[in-house]
Amino acid sequence: QVYLIRASDPLSRMTLVWEGESQVHCIVEHHHGHLYLFTDAAREGVCVNSHYLMQCDVESPGPKSWKNVFLEEPGIILEDVDFCNTHMVLILRQGRKLRLCSVNLPLPENIQVPAHLSDFHPLDLPLPDHVCQILSGPNYDYYSSTMRFTISSPVMPDAVVDYNLLNGKWQIVQQQNMLHERTKVLYGNAFASSAGKLSSDGADLSSEDLGDCDWNELSEYYACEYYDVPSKDGVLVPLTLVYSRKHKQEGNPGLLHGHGAYGEILDKRWRSELKSLLDRGWVIAYADVRGGGGYGKEWHWDGARTKKMNSIYDFVSCGEFLLEKGIIQENKLAGWGYSAGGLLVASAINTRPDLFRAAVLKVPFLDVCNTLLHPILPLTAIDYEEFGFPVDHEEFLSIKKYSPYDNIQKDVPYPAVFVTSSFNTRFGVWEAAKWVAKVRELTQYDPERPVILNLTTDVVEESKYLETKELATETAFLIKMVNNT
Repeated sequence: QVYLIRASDPLSRMTLVWEGESQVHCIVEHHHGHLYLFTDAAREGVCVNSHYLMQCDVESPGPKSWKNVFLEEPGIILEDVDFCNTHMVLILRQGRKLRLCSVNLPLPENIQVPAHLSDFHPLDLPLPDHVCQILSGPNYDYYSSTMRFTISSPVMPDAVVDYNLLNGKWQIVQQQNMLHERTKVLYGNAFASSAGKLSSDGADLSSEDLGDCDWNELSEYYACEYYDVPSKDGVLVPLTLVYSRKHKQEGNPGLLHGHGAYGEILDKRWRSELKSLLDRGWVIAYADVRGGGGYGKEWHWDGARTKKMNSIYDFVSCGEFLLEKGIIQENKLAGWGYSAGGLLVASAINTRPDLFRAAVLKVPFLDVCNTLLHPILPLTAIDYEEFGFPVDHEEFLSIKKYSPYDNIQKDVPYPAVFVTSSFNTRFGVWEAAKWVAKVRELTQYDPERPVILNLTTDVVEESKYLETKELATETAFLIKMVNNT
């Protein structure tokens, strides 16, 4: 339930403006006599696949006073909306493509809502190629016509960008620089003679001189490609590849990332620690398996609870595709998963241990059945919504089918695995310890494929040094296990 309190009379009676069911996302904004509601609640009792925007008059609010602002358009998902005094800015997703557009406020009186977005003549704000995520900034100044967003891409360091909504102009206010100062030469490469000459002459290469490098993109050095991979049941799974243009060749080693839980979008942002692998010829792949976000609520629920095996089949299918197409050499594919992504990768290893040469599991969720059967453990209601409630017989059998700890194959060679966990994580450290012990006990022993458990008492995410140290250890492990084959 959402209530309003009049700020000028805080002791006055609260006014109910919205009432919805549980597990629903809901944000209310106020603009010049109107309230705007951004939600994914069921509409007239019918479940919706994505968020939508509604409007009502501030003087007569109530759960039944809302009306849609935009007509539903097939294939277009409204991911987020932000407001200032003069505009509202929409983040839209159409397949893999993201749009950032502004609409003038107040809305024209001659346009009857709901209406098509195009009827409001939105201004599309400039974006670089291969955008994978757009996050709204704090934007505390409601009366400013400049709004801040963070733009992410697999081939560009995160850019914090200020957009002037009055004219569409933009300015990067913060971005990690991967190019040598005043040149187009990538860090980690030797200076070209031409670049050295420009630098020695003291030339100042401004953003106008750089032309296409306004966004500090690295697409000149690293390519980004997209594929749709058929899963076991024929559903097409989006797969994103990043590789070095200079070092790409037939049969490269590769690292496949996955998450597929909670409806969260897979993190495909540029990460500088992956540059070490890319410059060694590795292909970095991202599988947007079912259970994750970005493609609507149906995509999420198709990989949750009793349908969790869909996520695992999707991940395995993406790995098989990479090998079959020769993008990654056989016996040189590694997997990487964080938290619930660790569950995904570990389950994929149980399903196809011969598919992977190595894997990194960061604070993974491995003993699903036992953990969910003990409510005193540090889990939340959303975990039962996501993975299932084992008290229900059907869901118990479903959990037992995919739980990594319960499905380790006996006397079968497993890939080399590096498992990290901490005494300060939400998932118990004993899960990682139990899984590692059981894998060592049951699977076929191979000294060239070690199963390593790395435990720490520190909160790694709170220390840049510890985070860098852990990433370096993981990278060294992957290089040693995969490149030595």
